[in-house]
Amino acid sequence: MNRSDPRAGSRITPGGALDGALWALVAAFGAYFCMYAFRRPFTAASFAGEYAGFGYKSLLVTAQVLGYATSKFIGIRVVAETPWNRRVGRFLTLIAAAEGALVLFAMLPRPWNALALFLNGLSLGMVFGMVLGFLEGRRVTEALSAGLCASFILADGVTKSVGFWLLQQGVSEMWMPAVAGLLFLAPLCGFAAMLSRIAPPSVADRQARSIRTTMDASERRAFLSRYAVGLGALVMMYLLITILRSFRADFQPELFRELGLTVTAKLFARTELVVMLGVLVVNGLAATVHDNRKAFQASLCTCAAGLLCVALALTGWRLEWFDGVAFMILIGLGVYFPYVAVHTTVFERLLAMTRERGNLGFLMYVADAVGYLGYAAVMLLRSAAPANGALQIFVWLCVACVALSAVALGVAWRFFTVRATVASNLLVEESA
Repeated sequence: MNRSDPRAGSRITPGGALDGALWALVAAFGAYFCMYAFRRPFTAASFAGEYAGFGYKSLLVTAQVLGYATSKFIGIRVVAETPWNRRVGRFLTLIAAAEGALVLFAMLPRPWNALALFLNGLSLGMVFGMVLGFLEGRRVTEALSAGLCASFILADGVTKSVGFWLLQQGVSEMWMPAVAGLLFLAPLCGFAAMLSRIAPPSVADRQARSIRTTMDASERRAFLSRYAVGLGALVMMYLLITILRSFRADFQPELFRELGLTVTAKLFARTELVVMLGVLVVNGLAATVHDNRKAFQASLCTCAAGLLCVALALTGWRLEWFDGVAFMILIGLGVYFPYVAVHTTVFERLLAMTRERGNLGFLMYVADAVGYLGYAAVMLLRSAAPANGALQIFVWLCVACVALSAVALGVAWRFFTVRATVASNLLVEESA
């Protein structure tokens, strides 16, 4: 395999180091925020009706999630092997395919148009990896990645608000997703141009965080083999968090209604703005910890704090300490603390402390593939039992997530603070 740096020759970002970091943050935040307009607005509609015993909206959500999960499995290879200079082109191609799928969704009859949402998910599943590749391997990666993750937390609410507003303006349920995407197409192209101007990590970045390279199949298998137990535990926790986070996002209107709240366009953005700010501060602070091992351990503590938030939200809601809005905000903080920590710090510092040659996109896509496949399974089970309300299912998911994730987190802590320490020391000695 060619070990030359695929980022060689990349254009330098305007300004100094601080300007470069801000440029990268704005570019990544904006690009991924706009991407959500091609993915989430359709969930603001009710899509009433049933087909062969399956709720129509559940069918649509499941189709998109299956496409997304399939894309994540494909992305394990594609994202890990995509060189720096091809990321923006592939990003724009994927967005164009996603918008085309939304137009197809509007044109096909029910329920066959669910296939179009499968294609939409298939297109969008690799977008995150293309954007994340511009941010990894830097001394400020946590801060940049936290900003990237903040984009999808806020965009989740804002783009649903846009979808809800379009429905109020008379746009049909079928055409609303495609129209919402078109509204964000121009700014998305502008942010993509900004991505192409991001500079590669500096020499100091590489010394602090390790060199990031593409990975072939044998290198991917070897990495997974070395850290199978610890990675398996982290992926299990991520699977449970992804299921809970995705259910909350896809059925937020139904959850609000069952909590006794009046659904408005502003409500989605209001709750997610609070969640975004909290998660951005907590996960962004990881960049201030210079020791990679301590930062990795701190990120696992952040995951544990998220689980405590979910437990607090459940307890407080049962005892009527919180209203529906506070309940949804606390659950949001609880799921996004660990979800974003995995994106920003857990895998980033794992690579840095072990000095493994590889890239963050590979590890994220292994976790995402398992996570979204698990959510697709949950959606199929929900479709088979449509009589159960969204809130009832959500509460049970919360309980299962807290209990099982706590066990998985304990296994990961034990492995990476004991066994992986020995393995990483041996790796460093061999490379020396």
